[in-house]
Amino acid sequence: MKSVKIEGTTRTELGKKATRQLRSEGMVPGVIYGAENIHFAAPQIAFRTLVYTPEFQLAEVTVEGKTHRCILKDLQFDVVTDELNHVDLLELNDERKIIAELPLKFTGTAEGVKAGGRFVPKLKTLKVRTYPKHLKEAIEVPIDKLQIGENVRVQDVIADNMEVMNSPRIPVASVVTTRALRQAETEEAKAAKK
Repeated sequence: MKSVKIEGTTRTELGKKATRQLRSEGMVPGVIYGAENIHFAAPQIAFRTLVYTPEFQLAEVTVEGKTHRCILKDLQFDVVTDELNHVDLLELNDERKIIAELPLKFTGTAEGVKAGGRFVPKLKTLKVRTYPKHLKEAIEVPIDKLQIGENVRVQDVIADNMEVMNSPRIPVASVVTTRALRQAETEEAKAAKK
């Protein structure tokens, strides 16, 4: 699994005034939640490859010589400038289950698409609870047998060693009828009546 390395420094002063000062210097304040909470700051550019991507990645944050393996827990952005304001990370503990949002990767070509339908993804991620060793970059969802008008639901997704937290009846993806296909069917029906 891909990981992003981030060099951080310990934050000793907490509060609005201290965080404003950090942000004015191009730093982003953050917290690593784990056995003990670690308040740190790192350059804004260090988070770019972790935050602005649809991929699921680990963050290896080094603070005062000690490296912490983490995943993103929460992000806060400035409402006006849309710059990253704060990062919450969750330290991985191999003995404890975590909740993570894993991206979905649709594999194959649906039979309904070959027949003229259009593939419509409904969800981009699934919320799962699992041990860190079972985390992966994406959950693969085969869509080969999907016909026009059919859905793949959360309950149909196979996520080994993971407990899926989403409601089982929610559609993940579907194949819908296109306008051209509907027109062709209507014209066929009219021709059949003549």
